[in-house]
Amino acid sequence: MKEKLSTLYAKDGTKKLISSLISILVGLLVGGIVVAIVGVFNSKISGAGIWDGIRLIFAGILNTGRDASGALTWGFNPQNIGNMLFRATPLIMTGLSVAVAFKTGLFNIGAPGQYLMGTLVTLYIALGIPSSSVPAGVIWLLAFLGGMLAGALWGAIPGLLKALLNINEVLACIMTNWIAANLVTWMFDISNFKNMVENTKSGYIYKTTYNGVATPKMGLDYLFPNSQVNGGILVAILLAIVVYIIMEKTTFGYQLKACGSNRHAARYAGIPDKRNIVLSMAIAGALAGAGAALYWLSGNTEFYWTTYQSLPGVGFNGIPVALLAVNNPIAVIFTGIFMAMLDIVGMQLTNLTAYNEYITDVIISVIVYLSAFSLVIRMMLTGRKKRKAVEAAAHPTTAPVPPEAAAQPLDTEPSPEPTVDTEKGGEEA
Repeated sequence: MKEKLSTLYAKDGTKKLISSLISILVGLLVGGIVVAIVGVFNSKISGAGIWDGIRLIFAGILNTGRDASGALTWGFNPQNIGNMLFRATPLIMTGLSVAVAFKTGLFNIGAPGQYLMGTLVTLYIALGIPSSSVPAGVIWLLAFLGGMLAGALWGAIPGLLKALLNINEVLACIMTNWIAANLVTWMFDISNFKNMVENTKSGYIYKTTYNGVATPKMGLDYLFPNSQVNGGILVAILLAIVVYIIMEKTTFGYQLKACGSNRHAARYAGIPDKRNIVLSMAIAGALAGAGAALYWLSGNTEFYWTTYQSLPGVGFNGIPVALLAVNNPIAVIFTGIFMAMLDIVGMQLTNLTAYNEYITDVIISVIVYLSAFSLVIRMMLTGRKKRKAVEAAAHPTTAPVPPEAAAQPLDTEPSPEPTVDTEKGGEEA
């Protein structure tokens, strides 16, 4: 059993998992410390309030509110869990977007812009095609594919600049992000999709339910009643599995990773490096655009169209999701859900305590920093194993050497056995 555990620990994947778990645990501990410090220096927060904040940091997803006496109650909260899965859907997609680019040696910081372009095309199609003449299911599919295509085309731009002109993809992505923000603002400003029914929401775009288009619940509303969850989370999980199969089990995925490891060596081996760079950024953009499509097609939320003032945080949050998952598409599912859980925890802190939800941003930032240093953590784990090996060599557990064997020099040849000269003996006879 001990040998099996040692073999499992020696695997690189195990060290990656341990380093990610360490990052999460330290981030939560730092969040708890921040809650305690803020509570100590805030006269409005009592000792009981500090303890409530710490408990919410670690288990806020299982909180069910407060009872009549004001004490926190705990248990299975289907509404919180359903909302967590809903918020995890776009995070999984942007995490996949960043992870695919990382796998191919590129840093896709352009996920926010690709997300915005996916939002633009998705909402234009979902609200522009009348559901009275085209079935709502067909409109949903067209809007989803349109969002993916828009993200792919926007992601291909930095890929082309990198492949043809060797322009750093980070710089190209930053520029395309802000171009997308201003373009989306202008396109919605001149559109007829602004919410004119509710006068207080003139800066918002209609929900897709205004045209009768929404993602089906697929029975999840029975499991998680009163929540925003829908079938989009199932689509995101399916896409994550497809991305894993492509990247790990196909020749195309191997070529993409080979270009990321060493572009020049890949070209020498006959792999078209320029084409693969463009394709990897296009795939990353398509995944970010799909995240936007799944989020806005839910029919739960309205899009605030004056986006030129800021970029969507969900695009940037794909970076820590990918880092925590060590760029593994399957692990992205779980890290995306974890990040969405922190969002729910932040809301719980705001609603149930005197704390602000932005404390969870501190937790996320710590996790991001530690994820960036995950290689150092893995090196520390590997170094610990090497030290154990050195100690084992210094204190051998083998049986002692017998004295007579120790007295025998190692470089002397054994004395030959005596032989009988049969020919000579015959002559003497």
